[in-house]
Formats: sequence, structure tokens, C-alpha cells
Amino acid sequence: MSFTDPSSSTATLEFTQQLIRQPSLTPEDADCQQLMAQRLAAIGFNIEWMPFGEVMNLWARRGNDGPVLCFAGHTDVVPTGDLNRWDSLPFEPEIRDGLLYGRGAADMKSALAAMVVACERFIANCPDHRGSIAFLITSDEEGPSINGTVKVIEALEARQEKITWCLVGEPSSTTRLGDVIKNGRRGSLNGILTVHGKQGHVAYPHLANNPVHAAAPALAELCAEVWDQGNEFFPQTSFQISNISAGTGANNVIPADLAVVFNFRFSTEVTVEQLKARTEAILKKHGLSYTLPWSLSGLPFLTAKGELVAAAQTAIRDIQGLETELSTSGGTSDGRFIAPTGAQVVELGVINASIHQINEHVAVADLEPLTRIYTRILEQLLAV
Repeated sequence: MSFTDPSSSTATLEFTQQLIRQPSLTPEDADCQQLMAQRLAAIGFNIEWMPFGEVMNLWARRGNDGPVLCFAGHTDVVPTGDLNRWDSLPFEPEIRDGLLYGRGAADMKSALAAMVVACERFIANCPDHRGSIAFLITSDEEGPSINGTVKVIEALEARQEKITWCLVGEPSSTTRLGDVIKNGRRGSLNGILTVHGKQGHVAYPHLANNPVHAAAPALAELCAEVWDQGNEFFPQTSFQISNISAGTGANNVIPADLAVVFNFRFSTEVTVEQLKARTEAILKKHGLSYTLPWSLSGLPFLTAKGELVAAAQTAIRDIQGLETELSTSGGTSDGRFIAPTGAQVVELGVINASIHQINEHVAVADLEPLTRIYTRILEQLLAV
């Protein structure tokens, strides 16, 4: 198979367009990983497929020794939404006014293309680099995230295959490429609270127990609670109610139960156990009858200093002329599964303003600089 000359400034653009054409709606990969694997195999990567359930995962590695620089990301994309609201078909990439439109353009097929092209360039100039280069690519990041990166990491840990540095291609930039990189993420803890009351007629409230009325003071206290003050790298922990429901739909029936779905985005200043205990203490203080199952989406992680952060800062300074901001804001990413192994983890990608939106897009002018940033990081960490 022939590929675009990786030294060409259009190499990343053309590969991004090729990936966008694959309708890889989560958890489908739609051969995106196969396209990546073909190019990586051609430059000496050993290709290993790691399917779990309905999810396809790719582990590719060039070299047998450490240190290991791993590029991580996902080929799956979120649903398109109403096609009639798109100005062009989401899986037919189109360039308009300097912007490349298509589902996955920003999140994160442009980064995947830049990673591959960066490796092609680096290996052409430094075929005998030190250590190893790896790719950990999943199609389960936008979905439940149970058969993707987390399973691959479990398999790698079981055979004691360690990642030293991990560069995740999530769209991290805000207004200009490279202005922000994520050197950590907050933890995410979910709760589904059901407050139990007694159904009855609204005209006879003394014969019922309204769970909405009973829960309101407790919910107000939970919303007003200061869980911590954050720290140098993390904002203070946030409690947010995302869904609330009760009632039969009739206006003359007191409901039997109130359901409240909530989420904590939490810093390293508080533990999961502390959040659970403090929440339940408030509920019990108000005398509520309730059930509350919890689910943990991910613990907070932080790569405060080290070779990877320094290499990313230097690369952005060299290519973009920017002093990048380190940030832990935003949602969760698959970095949460990789950081607990001891790896340094940084997220660095394109501008995130249009991700998950109608008419998702990336600036064509950002694709070559992103590729050069990734190449520069490779040079700093693995060039001999």
C-alpha cells in the first residue's frame, strides 16, 4: 500500500480525511485502526490486536527496551445528531474557509493522523532511536469505556509491560493550538439517589409522605456544601445534580419516590470514601429514607512535573511560540486508566470548541504544526 509522503505538509490532512470517512460510531472502529496499523507496520511497528467484547483495540510497539513513549487515543466518535443540521455530511470530509469539517475532525482523528505522520518522519530521520514507541488505540472511549483502554492496560500490566510517558491526543487547546495541555484530570464519582416516601392524595398530605418535600433541604445543603478548596493544579470539588424526577404525571398524586442523579468532579484534596461518607451524613441528618448506589468513573490524576511535561512545553514553544498553560479542567479521558500505572500522562491536541457538536471541525492550518509538535516531543525524548 502506498501512502502520502510523510514529509509533505498535506500528509496529516490527507490521513485525517481518510479517517473521517470511516463511520466509526462508538463502539465501532470501522477499520480506522487497520488503516493506522498498516502505516505503522510499514515503519517497523509490531502490531497486536486486543479485542475485548465488541471493542477492537490496537497495541503497536516499535522497540523492545525502555523508556516507552506511548501515543494513546480513540477512533470511535459520538453520534452525528440530526443530519439535516449539518452543512456537509459528517463522514464526507469537506474543507470550507480553511476548516476541515466532519465527525471526529477535532475529537480526535486529526490527532491520530498527526501521531502516525510524526512517527513516520521521526523514524525516517532516527531509525535507531532509543527505547520504544507505542500506540494504544481503542474504539471504546466515547462509550462505556469498559472494554477499551482499561482492559489493554490490565493486559499490559499482567505481563509487566510498562509505559514511561503517554501522550493522549484529546483536543486540549482552547483558542490557539498548544495554548493549553492537560496534565491531569479531576475524578468523577456518580450517585443515583432514591428518596423513599409514601404515595397519596395531595388533598390529604397527612396520610402520605412527600419525598420531594423531605429531600429538598438535604439537596440544598449538598448543593451549598464546600467539599474542598482545590489546590495549585485542581479547582475545588464540584457537586452537580444532572437529573431529578418524581411523580406519576398526575397533579393530584403525591409521589412515592424521588430519583436524583448527581456527580462529583473532585480534586486530589478529597477521597472517594470521604465524599460518600459526607454525602450520606447529610442525608441521614435530614432523616431521609433512601437508597444510594455509587459508581466511580475515574480517580483524579496529575503529572505535575517531569520529562513529558517539559518536552511538551518546549515543543509548543519551538513550533507555536507559546508558553502553554497546564490545566486539569474538563471531563474525563482514558488517561485516567494509564496514569495509575506510574506513567507520566499529558493530553495535547487541537482546539476543542466544536467537539461533539453539529459541524465539528478543525483548522487545516493546525494540522501540520500539531504533527511538528509531536515530532519534536519524539526527538527530545527518544533521539539518540
